[in-house]
Amino acid sequence: MCIHFDPATVTEGALAGIVEREGARLGGRYGHVVLPIRAVASEDAHRRIEARLGSLPGVLEVIVNLPAQRVRFEYDRKVTDEAALRAAIRRFNYDPERAHPAAHPLQRNRELLLSLTAGVLLLVGWVLESVGLIGTTTAVAFYVASLVFGGFDLVRQTVVLLARGRFEFDIDLLMLLAAAGASAIGEYAEGALLLFLFSLAHALEHYALGRARNAIAALGSLVPAYARVLRDDGATDLVPVEEVAVGATVLVRPGERVPVDGRVARGTTAVDQAPITGESIPVDKAPGDEVFAGTVNGEGAIEVITTRATGDRTLDRIITLVAEAQTQKAPTQLLTERFERVFVPVVLLADALIIVVPPLAGWWDWSTSIYTGMATLVAASPCALALGTPASVLAGTAQAARQGVLIKGGVHLEQLAVVRALAVDKTGTITTGRPEVTDIVAIEGSGTETLRMAAAVERQSQHPLAAAVVRRAEAEGVMLPAASPMESVTARGVRAIVDGETVEIGSLRMWDDDAIPASVRGAVEALQRDGRSVMAVRSGARWLGVIGLADRPRAGVDRVIGRLRELGVQPIVMLTGDNVGVGEAVAREVGIDHVRGNLLPEEKVEAIRALRRRHGTVAMVGDGVNDAPALAQATVGIAMGAAGTAAALEAADVALMNDDLGQLVYAIRLARRTRAIIRQNIAIALTVIVLLMLATISGVAGLGVAVAFHEGSTLVVIANALRLLGNRSRRAE
Repeated sequence: MCIHFDPATVTEGALAGIVEREGARLGGRYGHVVLPIRAVASEDAHRRIEARLGSLPGVLEVIVNLPAQRVRFEYDRKVTDEAALRAAIRRFNYDPERAHPAAHPLQRNRELLLSLTAGVLLLVGWVLESVGLIGTTTAVAFYVASLVFGGFDLVRQTVVLLARGRFEFDIDLLMLLAAAGASAIGEYAEGALLLFLFSLAHALEHYALGRARNAIAALGSLVPAYARVLRDDGATDLVPVEEVAVGATVLVRPGERVPVDGRVARGTTAVDQAPITGESIPVDKAPGDEVFAGTVNGEGAIEVITTRATGDRTLDRIITLVAEAQTQKAPTQLLTERFERVFVPVVLLADALIIVVPPLAGWWDWSTSIYTGMATLVAASPCALALGTPASVLAGTAQAARQGVLIKGGVHLEQLAVVRALAVDKTGTITTGRPEVTDIVAIEGSGTETLRMAAAVERQSQHPLAAAVVRRAEAEGVMLPAASPMESVTARGVRAIVDGETVEIGSLRMWDDDAIPASVRGAVEALQRDGRSVMAVRSGARWLGVIGLADRPRAGVDRVIGRLRELGVQPIVMLTGDNVGVGEAVAREVGIDHVRGNLLPEEKVEAIRALRRRHGTVAMVGDGVNDAPALAQATVGIAMGAAGTAAALEAADVALMNDDLGQLVYAIRLARRTRAIIRQNIAIALTVIVLLMLATISGVAGLGVAVAFHEGSTLVVIANALRLLGNRSRRAE
């Protein structure tokens, strides 16, 4: 929502109220929904379907993706609702239920079986006639039978449309007319060949595109249908997973799939999270850790407290968001559609001239002219052009989601491919987000004694730096003595009695300047220059030592930064709210080019704008919540570790489902490969169209050749797009 206002008359508080009120009103009135359809019309029929569904009352916008078999509605809730839209889909004969996906295999493969039957009848008739075993009349009977099987679906669809008072001139109708025309002049074999090739190509297209659709649809089948819900008496009830309430405790046995999103209440195990996050290595889980529906439990039994109901689970959100992403049109698709809107009328006009002018000029007879016109129309039909981009986006987004990268639309997929500069948040993105002890500098005591005294006091504190000291002591097996209740000295440090001595821990502000030895001051300054947070430890009159802490870079981040630079993504800039010294220390360690520190959220936004002005396209990687303004300002906003965060899934254009920045390298490579395949498909489609048009107009190629190459090019671009489903390398090695 964009609001222009006069700050002299409207305060920021009043403006916030207006935005909240109007946002609630608009959000309550207008909605969107993505619904499955089954549309077996010609590949370039999506605009016609969009126009038909867009004419429904209350529908504001419709986007149809035929390869994905999805339709996205934007609608006015005061006029219509989801139930009415579903009813309209059934009324227009686009209901996916009519496909009966769970029916008998013969029903599921009916389209292919009809086509193959047509091919067998054509082949048998032609072979028997060629060797003289049957006469012409019997051969024609075989050809007519082949025509019936090959054109069954086309005729049925046309009859249904005519019965509803609609007539649509598309490639399907053209094929019927061409086959009928060939039969009318006695070329029954050629007419049968046309319908056989066309029906076979359609069946293969639908099968191939089904692979890409099933890549995501199969995720939904990963969740068990039932969950073992623990009762108060310790027994379990087998309950349908959709009936498991938030707060219920579910038992997950070794080797079973986790049925719910939740947190581990009891037990330890390792969980294979590949379906959600793309991680290839099982993740250890202990009480308090989060688990996701659809993941696979390892060797330990665990009890999980349900935190999300069915429909709100991470896997459910992924499937929904991918479905929405696949209905968003990529820039290249919009460009090809604009081209088609000019190209198709020009071709129709040219084809009319081809049919009319030569007979009137005495160059051809009418039968030759009509036959050539039909062949030219088939040659010029932009089916491969229409399918090349959406099929690539479908396969690319599906494969990315399978590998733990959620790309929310073709536009973001294409933009990711051309990103030049990269901005990254520090905490939680480059670093682990958890401080650790990095240095222990002994002064008048040993390193172990310094750690022992500090941890004895700090284990009473909830501060993240205190927790880091305690973790280090536990990791080294240091036995901690008892300490008196801790006293906090505001903004300076803490103190307590340990072994009869007063132990003080804090920054140098804890003590008077003249009481601090030069050795202590020097150690503190040296660690601070390296970007460490520092605490000095004093016991009685002795300065035991100095402890340095830092939020450490994630393992392998330096290699990831190197891979990104090899891909031409530079500069790589760190935008952090931390101080510049800390940021520069991390940047030096991992190889980041520039650092901007002490930034407020609005200053991060301005930094992104400056990068866009200088480099054109900028990706921003953050946590998807605190960095939301900067993510929105970037060309592509990328959220880290979004698997358990609904806000991160919603805020970003791209979501890396686990905390592995290496997934960004995979995502950029996949985006670039997708963009290259889109360009290849456009080149293939346009080349075939031009060559076929020249061949049919000149008489070199007839209807059979035109159909074969036309459908062949469509299958080629689909097969080329489906190569993306095999792009599995996702680690920055």
